[in-house]
Amino acid sequence: MKDLTHANGRVRKADERGLADFGWLKSRHSFSFGEYHDPQHMGFRTLRVINDDRVAPNRGFGAHPHRDMEIISYVVEGRLQHKDSMGNGSVIKPGDVQRMSAGTGVEHSEYNPSSTEPVHFLQIWIQPEAKGLEPSYEEIHVSPEDKQGRMKLIGSRDGRDGSITIHQDVNLYAAVLAPGDTASLSPADGRHVWIQIVSGSVSANGTELETGDGLALSPAPDITVTGMTRAEFLVFDLG
Repeated sequence: MKDLTHANGRVRKADERGLADFGWLKSRHSFSFGEYHDPQHMGFRTLRVINDDRVAPNRGFGAHPHRDMEIISYVVEGRLQHKDSMGNGSVIKPGDVQRMSAGTGVEHSEYNPSSTEPVHFLQIWIQPEAKGLEPSYEEIHVSPEDKQGRMKLIGSRDGRDGSITIHQDVNLYAAVLAPGDTASLSPADGRHVWIQIVSGSVSANGTELETGDGLALSPAPDITVTGMTRAEFLVFDLG
C-alpha cells in the first residue's frame, strides 16, 4: 500500500483505505478494522477508527456490544436510527453529532430507517483516557452556517462551547468551505492533527486532498486549509 509523505505531513489516500463490501454495507477503513489489518495503519495517536460507511435502505447493524471506547457518529447524507441498552433512541441526520461512551459495556444498534434512501456516515472511535467509565450518550446539532468558512468545535474533553464531551485529550472540529475560502488552526506545541476530508477538495498547508483522503501532521504546525471546490472536512487535534 502506497504511503505518500510530504514535507507537510503524511497522506492517506481514499482509494487505498481498507474496503468491506457486504452488499447492504460498503465501508472504507482509514485504519485497521475487522478483517482489514494493516500494521502501517493501526490508528493515529488515540484516534483508532474512521469508517466511512454507506448503508442500504432498511438495513443496518443489529444490537452488538462495545466497551472502553468513545464512539462518534457523523451523518453526511440520509438518516441513522440509534438504539442502545442505556435506553437511548433517536434518528440522527446531517449536522447531528452523536457520542456514545461505551465504558464498562453497552449494546447498541444502528439502522437505516428509510425504505428508499441510503445513509452515509462516518463512524469514529477514540480510545478513552481511562477504562471502566460509566456508559453515557450525547448528541448535538451543528447547522451548516455554524461550520461555514471556519473550523467549528464539535467535540472536546470538557464539552465547551456546546460541543460533545469526549473522554480524551482531543479537540474535534468540522468545517465547510466554499472555493477559495480558508480556515486556520494553531495547535498548541506538541499537538498532533489528523484531517479527514468528508467531501470535495482542499489544499491543506499546500497538500491537495480530495474526498476520503486523510492527512496526518505530527507534530502539527499552524494549519491553513483552502477550499478548492466546495468541501467539508473534520480536524482532530490530539495530544
